[in-house]
Order: sequence, then C-alpha cells, then structure tokens
Amino acid sequence: MGFVDALNHLLNFAAPALGLAVFLALARWVFERKRPVVLSAIAQLAINFVVGLLVLSVGLWYFGRDGMVATYAVLVICMATSQWVMARGWRA
Repeated sequence: MGFVDALNHLLNFAAPALGLAVFLALARWVFERKRPVVLSAIAQLAINFVVGLLVLSVGLWYFGRDGMVATYAVLVICMATSQWVMARGWRA
C-alpha cells in the first residue's frame, strides 16, 4: 500500500469522528443559545474529535475491522456524553 492509499484509509477512518464533532459543536449554538458557553467551539470540536478517535480505535481493536455498526453506536453515545459534560448538562 502506498502513501496516498494509507492516507486515504486514515482519513476515511477519522471522518465519522470529525463529522460528528463538527455537528455537535454547531448544534450547541442552535439548541443552547441562552446558556453561557463554557468552552469555545474549537475546544469542543477538538475534545469531541479526540473522544471519537479513541472510540473508533477501540472498536477497531475489539472487532478487528473498521465500520461495525456497534462501534458507530458507541461513538454517538460517547461523543454525546462528552458534549453534555462540556456543556454542564446536569445543571439544566
């Protein structure tokens, strides 16, 4: 496998985590406008992206292959929980 192919595989592996991180950072502005922002959108995006990459890596290790629906379900749950914690959702 060449460099371009390896880079393509790596980017496709990280794409779900990045897409969901961007969505969560933007959704915060739409759904919670009245609450004060604890972290900037870039910080939220970065933290959620790292959480997502960790979940995808554990899913790849556990299942032995990428793209399992169970991994994506855990990805959504973990990233939503991460966003909830960063937004201090327990103080609703």
